[in-house]
Amino acid sequence: MSSSPITFPMFGDGFVLDIPRYFTVFGLNIYYYGLLITAGYVLAALYLIKRRDLFGLTKDNILDLVLIAIPCGLLGARLYYMLFNFNSFFAPGQWGNILRFRDGGLAVYGGIIASGLVFILYSHFKKIKLGSLLDAAGFGLFIGQAVGRWGNLINREAFGVETDLPWKMGLTIGGTTKYYHPAFLYESLWNLCGLLVMHIFSKKSKTKYPGQYFLFYVAWYGLGRFMIEGLRTDSLMIWGTQLRASQWLAAASFLAAIGILLFNHFKGSKTESDVSLDDDRADDSNDDDTEYDDPEDDDNLNEDNIDEDISEDESTEDLTALDGVTNEEVQDENDEEDI
Repeated sequence: MSSSPITFPMFGDGFVLDIPRYFTVFGLNIYYYGLLITAGYVLAALYLIKRRDLFGLTKDNILDLVLIAIPCGLLGARLYYMLFNFNSFFAPGQWGNILRFRDGGLAVYGGIIASGLVFILYSHFKKIKLGSLLDAAGFGLFIGQAVGRWGNLINREAFGVETDLPWKMGLTIGGTTKYYHPAFLYESLWNLCGLLVMHIFSKKSKTKYPGQYFLFYVAWYGLGRFMIEGLRTDSLMIWGTQLRASQWLAAASFLAAIGILLFNHFKGSKTESDVSLDDDRADDSNDDDTEYDDPEDDDNLNEDNIDEDISEDESTEDLTALDGVTNEEVQDENDEEDI
């Protein structure tokens, strides 16, 4: 079980890691890389169960997603890796390599794409908003990748080009030590920072729409992966070119996600402004109605009209009574004259 010692000079000359890739239990090799990926899934599940109300999901929904994501994510990661290493798997005599999972060969973006497709189907059959499922996936991916990337350290892979920076990683092969960018560490810390930002934001602010957190994950991870991938020495290349497949996919996903986030932000602000304007107009209309059609004024006007009618009736009665007295007196005087 050969291995290459790993050193980090910033921690002193005595800091040396010589961890084997696997250990054996009852004749079965258990790889640390697989254990770390599993630990990432478990921690993601525990976090999502704790915060399931944020996504409007149940505990069973979370467990379903984790159980679905593990096999589908691994299968997608394997297919993505094989497609960009076509000759290593599909050339004559190489077909047997397809099933040799223990020799390595997984790509994160393949796992994300495959899991996303499965989530679409799960959303359809369970009648759950796809955006809510993807939001949960965004948190889970941050956790899983932050933990799982340490498996690259144990496998002595996913490191960057040579460097002399203070935080350089030393790798001793054949008695010769060279120092590289610890790209695995960059990505792990980048994902951890993304998780903290999203966690704090979700605690302080209300979710504006389903899918908001997943878009943030895609943008954040895409930006970090674009920069880190440029340092790596084991990148998958687009067929017939020197273009790094994951780097350009990261750039495209970042631009797409940040564009949608900005569009939704300004669209939401405009909508709120329109609603506020409509409310102001409604208030102005109510003020106008109050000024010209005050019910109390109408009641006062009616009371005045009634008082006037009563006064007119009383005046009429007085005049009628007065007329009656006068007529009787005149008639009496006429009668006396006749006699």
